[in-house]
Amino acid sequence: MRTIALEEHFVTAASAHHGASTESLADPGFWRHVSSHLLDHTEQRLSGMDDAGIDLAVLSLNAPGIQAEPDPAVAVRAAIEVNDFLAGLVAEHPTRFAGFAALPLQDPHAAAKELDRVVTQLGMPGALINAHTQGRYLDDASLRVVWERAEGLNVPLYLHPANGYDIPHVLSGHRELLGPLWSWGIETATHALRVIFGGVFDDFPNARLILGHLGEGLPYALWRMDSRWRHYDQSKIRLGRANPSDYLRHNVYITTSGVFSVPPLLCALLALGAERILFATDYPFEEMAVATQFLDDAPISEADRARIAHRNAESLLNIPAPAPTPASGPA
Repeated sequence: MRTIALEEHFVTAASAHHGASTESLADPGFWRHVSSHLLDHTEQRLSGMDDAGIDLAVLSLNAPGIQAEPDPAVAVRAAIEVNDFLAGLVAEHPTRFAGFAALPLQDPHAAAKELDRVVTQLGMPGALINAHTQGRYLDDASLRVVWERAEGLNVPLYLHPANGYDIPHVLSGHRELLGPLWSWGIETATHALRVIFGGVFDDFPNARLILGHLGEGLPYALWRMDSRWRHYDQSKIRLGRANPSDYLRHNVYITTSGVFSVPPLLCALLALGAERILFATDYPFEEMAVATQFLDDAPISEADRARIAHRNAESLLNIPAPAPTPASGPA
């Protein structure tokens, strides 16, 4: 079965100085391993894809990436450079790689312009956003221009975690709770809810947002969210749809990145439907072979397995299906 992976990270020598958001918390040996794989764009990556049975990987710049740059002008130049590098990598391996662009959201109009360029000129299927940008979230009014362009181009934005703008008091004194172990999921889910309650999908009803890690816990919380929303004073915040969950089922897709466990997968399937779930590994932070084995062994229908493995990605990202192999026969 064809397998397309959506959350597959890299860095360049020029972008590596921003570092990963949890480098200071990582085991040194693990971080050395991750760093070498982030900088190795083909040799280890392609052999790992072959061993794991991954046909195509959608590459994206590792967190925090461009968004860690405080100078907007520098961010714009850096985004163009890394996107051109990524486009070159895809051009060298067009059947194995695609790419999510990095956007300089420090300058919203420049970010919209860059999104237009990478889609219309470089053929990229969307962009990946690493959490907030200097404390600004995707519901900010200044970023409507980016959403407008994404909707017009018919490409999704992938919302990926990174360290928060600040540390909530409840996490103080517990560094182990920072990062992917806990805080990233909570903050990314909250960021997605800001997009919903901030009216982004009412303004742009055909815009699409992708969340990793099987939806950052949101599929588990839909019933209670809708229940409490019905008792909220909706004269203060209005939504165009009846329930918050309606947006998650209409505008949001999720991937399996970094969560290779059957119970949350089944929860996501029941809550959102198989047509909303796509495969990803979170390489090099997780092992490709573990991710594909999880999908192979999951107790789901073969039709749902095919949707998750490749069909949803082909549809959402406009990735063409491979040409059928000609049947062999006697000369």
